[in-house]
Amino acid sequence: MISLPASRTALVLIDLQKGITGLPLAPTPGAEIVKKSIELATRFRAAGAPVILVNVAFAPDFADAVHAVVDHSFSPPGGFAADWAELVEGLAEPTDLRVTKRQWGAFYGTDLDLQLRRRGITTIVLGGIATNLGVESTARAAHEHGYNVVLATDVMSTFTNEMQRFACEEIFPLLGRVTTSEAIALEA
Repeated sequence: MISLPASRTALVLIDLQKGITGLPLAPTPGAEIVKKSIELATRFRAAGAPVILVNVAFAPDFADAVHAVVDHSFSPPGGFAADWAELVEGLAEPTDLRVTKRQWGAFYGTDLDLQLRRRGITTIVLGGIATNLGVESTARAAHEHGYNVVLATDVMSTFTNEMQRFACEEIFPLLGRVTTSEAIALEA
């Protein structure tokens, strides 16, 4: 069990949006990740801890997207539908903070760090999709910014079992504490 002070801890959920949760994921389908994320967010809200919902979105002309030369670019199967960037139904509550990013990680180019620091947050609990992309990039930046990072592996998924295993077993233990959502306790 990991006990965290509710007043100094935030839940940050990455890319639980319509265009991503429906992709073929492993080891856990998007619908199950959403269900567990809603349960965890409900616990955080009840304890008075902030919930921050991060989505990725781009201008219609993609002028604000990263345009680096890469060997393999990502485009979702079927392209970007009109509601691609919208958070999934049932996730958001009016008290939640929202952050829109335009790259994998949620820190660069957003006000996430400002929102956390102004609230006195020193620890973030991370979950979302994809484990080794948006979640890992955000975890790395959080670590570099001096936050304590807790990674709830049962509220994250990616594209292959091997990608999930490598991130959770090899990378995440270097960035923070690796656990499950059920093993997180919030203290008053």
